[in-house]
Amino acid sequence: MTKKLSALLFGLVVLGAACTDDINSKLDRPVGESSDEVAPSSDPSTAPAGFGPLAPQGDTLHQPPKPPVCTPSSLRTDLAWYGTNREQLTSWLDSVGCESHGYKVNARPVALLDWDNTISKNDFGDAITFHLISHDKVLQPPNQDWKQTSRFMTDAAATALSLACGNTVPAGQPLPTSTNTACADEILSLYIDGKTRAGAAGFAGWNYRRMEPTYAWTAQLAAGYSHAEFSLMTLEAVVPQLVAPQGATQVVGTRSVNGWLRIYDQSADVIRAAQTRGYDVWIITASPQDVIGVLAPLVGVPGERVIGIRSLTDANGKLTAHIEGCGPVAAGDDSMISYIEGKRCWVNKIVFGDNTAGAIKRRPDGRRQVFAAGDSDTDIEFVRDATFKLVLNRNKKELMCYAYNNAGGTWLVNPMFIEPKSAKSSPYPCSTSACLDQDGIAGPCLDDDGLVIPDQLDTVHP
Repeated sequence: MTKKLSALLFGLVVLGAACTDDINSKLDRPVGESSDEVAPSSDPSTAPAGFGPLAPQGDTLHQPPKPPVCTPSSLRTDLAWYGTNREQLTSWLDSVGCESHGYKVNARPVALLDWDNTISKNDFGDAITFHLISHDKVLQPPNQDWKQTSRFMTDAAATALSLACGNTVPAGQPLPTSTNTACADEILSLYIDGKTRAGAAGFAGWNYRRMEPTYAWTAQLAAGYSHAEFSLMTLEAVVPQLVAPQGATQVVGTRSVNGWLRIYDQSADVIRAAQTRGYDVWIITASPQDVIGVLAPLVGVPGERVIGIRSLTDANGKLTAHIEGCGPVAAGDDSMISYIEGKRCWVNKIVFGDNTAGAIKRRPDGRRQVFAAGDSDTDIEFVRDATFKLVLNRNKKELMCYAYNNAGGTWLVNPMFIEPKSAKSSPYPCSTSACLDQDGIAGPCLDDDGLVIPDQLDTVHP
């Protein structure tokens, strides 16, 4: 085990010990509101993180305030990047960073990164879902009615779960999914495939631009636990996978699933580079808030700078299957998560303080994030909104159409840093079927001027 990995795991243990029920107490504060850790300040005696020592204290009435110290870090040359991406990223970050003309410490530029497969290799939402199932952490739903776990669950799926998981366990008690493999397999089939084991649709009726029911189901399956309990289970799930051999698998129910995770050094390095240039760095994810919130310090981002699926709690502080709202979607409506348009909405709400129904819309140019990074179609809207965009190539059709079209020359494509994909043999069908509408119907992708994006070749690969 390397010293770096040992330190990382020690940090996880410390984080687990520090988990408390008030872990999300500051989550709904937009940039600029009170926070000792992260809020920007015009007071030279409270320079933000990454700006070196504080200005001297004492009588400064007759002295001009000293500017904060700006010490940008260089992107590491020992880490591999495609082509000239390292140099281009540095130039972009410098262009509005703390050494740039007009930089304002009380109006810092914003950088946003997705977590799963952008900051990490493999999916942390998967990891906690598999852990819940394999460790008997899924609780029998209220009234033993599986439709209480998702408003989009079909009758066929609810019936299949009831038959597989039974009704002998009282509501609110753990299901024995480590030994009842039929129950475990039914849950996995719905989570991974979106179908029952018999092939019936598991979910129906959602807006494809605002919701992915299987992603939401991870948070909903944690109903009955506190924020702290869910965060601690996350550490129990993730720590073994961070040290597992690359390519490791695990068996959940009777199914073999992924069993290893990594943090990309390059992504952590980009975060550090942005922070030392005076950026406010946020993580926006379609995984549960409590999952990524407890892990974000691994890459130097405070947990309160994470935006994920946010579950409502009951009077006892326990998570429910209902989800906080954003923009036009009310709390408890459960029809939008931080997914595609939902990611934009949550960024506008939490980062920029827009609590109106209009948070679902793109903010005016110049009042949005400067930098964004993503890897999947779920990231497309918040990435498009940024001035500069970094995309990791996972062959996701919609995202890659926009990335390769490279409008304005403000997109960079990089192969995945671990196990990159080979080049696609055929072009992305951008002009015909690469983009989905709210009903899930495939159609052409349109650029910011409403023009059809031509089909794109897959050119960035190892």
